[in-house]
Amino acid sequence: MRDTHTAEDLAQETYVRTKAALDTRPIDHLESYLYQTARNLALDHQRKRSFRGRFEQAEYSAEDVENVASGEPSAEDRILEAERQRIFEQELARLPRRAREAWALSHVDGKSYQEIADQLNVSRNTVYNDIKLVVAHLRDALARLERG
Repeated sequence: MRDTHTAEDLAQETYVRTKAALDTRPIDHLESYLYQTARNLALDHQRKRSFRGRFEQAEYSAEDVENVASGEPSAEDRILEAERQRIFEQELARLPRRAREAWALSHVDGKSYQEIADQLNVSRNTVYNDIKLVVAHLRDALARLERG
């Protein structure tokens, strides 16, 4: 392997796989099994390394590593998201109760319009119009936030 860390990792993996195999069945020629498992793992490692080498850079500078963006949202993004959530909840509260309930049953609980109509004792068309009202109202409120 020409790399002691990789060789150690593959030796450990050989042990783990052999132990798992022994837990399920007896192995007649254990030494041969160990060598074959280690060989197969080494070949797989080389194939993966060769394949990845075509797409990845071998070395990165310290500057490259330091400039990798964090996967976490920035403080500004968290504040904006909290503001969006506050406005969303505020605007949702301004809508009629039945419309809010229909929207929640559809978008939160995943119920069909017919199930909602049966539960609220209204027509399917009324459910459609209530949900359409909520979606349009919330979309407009969030658009105002984005503009201003």
